[in-house]
Amino acid sequence: MKLIFALMAILPLAFPSEGKDILVKNGGQWGDWGEMEMCPESYRAVGFRLKVERSLGIGDDTALNGIELQCRDKENQHTTISSSEGGWGSLTKYQDCGSAYLVSFKLRVERPQRLGDDTAANNIQFSCSDRKSLTGYGMPWGDWGRQSGRCSKGICGIMTKVEKPQGTGDDTALNDVRFRCCE
Repeated sequence: MKLIFALMAILPLAFPSEGKDILVKNGGQWGDWGEMEMCPESYRAVGFRLKVERSLGIGDDTALNGIELQCRDKENQHTTISSSEGGWGSLTKYQDCGSAYLVSFKLRVERPQRLGDDTAANNIQFSCSDRKSLTGYGMPWGDWGRQSGRCSKGICGIMTKVEKPQGTGDDTALNDVRFRCCE
């Protein structure tokens, strides 16, 4: 019986997760999930850029507002995809894996501040198929969570969890993200 439980614990690590979603457990608690947006057939994600609101000093910071993936096919044709996003910030510099592709990620998230200014997700770090690591140009608040599962054939889809504007309340924008593995 102990052997069965041990196998159940390691099997997800031993087998690829094509067609499955990869996620992390430290995502923020606020917002709603947008639609899963997919790269076109025969494309996979090779790079990304972020939509980030920089520190306002005094004011309501939101930090990470969106993630845009760049998808590429074998003929080197490119397109971009993104899911829902917050309305603040601007796009950062594009980063890519070169001839490799995105396979996993981890998220930097600030815990709820109670009486302070909540930001939720602040940054993301991707791993490429060639083991290169790409850290986004996000904000420094919060802590890095654990690495997600790995997509052996690459990442092909994105879905984000974003809090709608709160009016005079505390805004957080992007709280969490999950990615779909290529099949």
